Amino acid sequence: MASVMAPSDWPAIGRLAASELPDAEALVAEAGWNQVAADWRMFLAFGTVYAVRAKGRVVATAATLPYGGRCAWISMVLVAADHRRKGLATRLLRRCIDDVLAAGLVPVLDATPAGRAVYRPLGFQDAWSFQRLAAPAPRADGSDIPAGIAIHHATDKNWPDLQAYDAAAFGADRGAIIARMCGRLRGVDLFATRHDRCVGMLLGRDGRVASHLGPLIAEDDETAKALLTHALRSLPGPVFIDLADAKIAVRQWLEGRGFAPQRPFTRMLYGRSTSFDDGQRTYAVIGPEFG
Repeated sequence: MASVMAPSDWPAIGRLAASELPDAEALVAEAGWNQVAADWRMFLAFGTVYAVRAKGRVVATAATLPYGGRCAWISMVLVAADHRRKGLATRLLRRCIDDVLAAGLVPVLDATPAGRAVYRPLGFQDAWSFQRLAAPAPRADGSDIPAGIAIHHATDKNWPDLQAYDAAAFGADRGAIIARMCGRLRGVDLFATRHDRCVGMLLGRDGRVASHLGPLIAEDDETAKALLTHALRSLPGPVFIDLADAKIAVRQWLEGRGFAPQRPFTRMLYGRSTSFDDGQRTYAVIGPEFG
């Protein structure tokens, strides 16, 4: 078993270059994660991606993504199998935390059970939990869009309003990320109206393993199910959705359409347990890498 490196042996932490995206994608593939190059490019465009290199290749990464002057997501903590247990992940994580705190923002992350055990001693506290649900071939029917709710495909003129709707529910402006998701998953740039008022939105993106639905923001369960019904009609599968544990009725509805639990996550904030988001309207997150 490899031991933790002495400080004198630590490799330098640098910034990931766009030319190194193939190395970053290789780390994702080795871990079995779902991100693609377009996801890494969002971090390069709007955040910071740190990288550790060995023998000319990137062997470890971590990323930060600031939102609206309030918080910053920490994610994409990846280490190549042959460089694990050397303290690289901890060093990268601490670098991210220090940077976010120095910027006057609250560090936030979404942790697996194994990650949660690491993050709690560092000062992160639990806020709420969600579950990744997966369906190899989801089923959809036409009976779940109730009268009074209209589902629309977003156009350029709708994006400013949808970005504002998302920010109100998320608790911080992440309009740049929302805009970059436009067109990532064909047919899943959706919003719902009732009496000409926006009452929900659903976006999606392509992935290495599966299509990913989220964020899903809605005023109630019926609106959330209506948006999902519309999206699932155009998705052959496989499909992921990271659904809040509090949304029991929608989870049961999804399970009836072929979804099953794959992995739990806990949203954690540094130094506080109160999240910025609106728990009533937040049904599904973009993903643990974006919040």
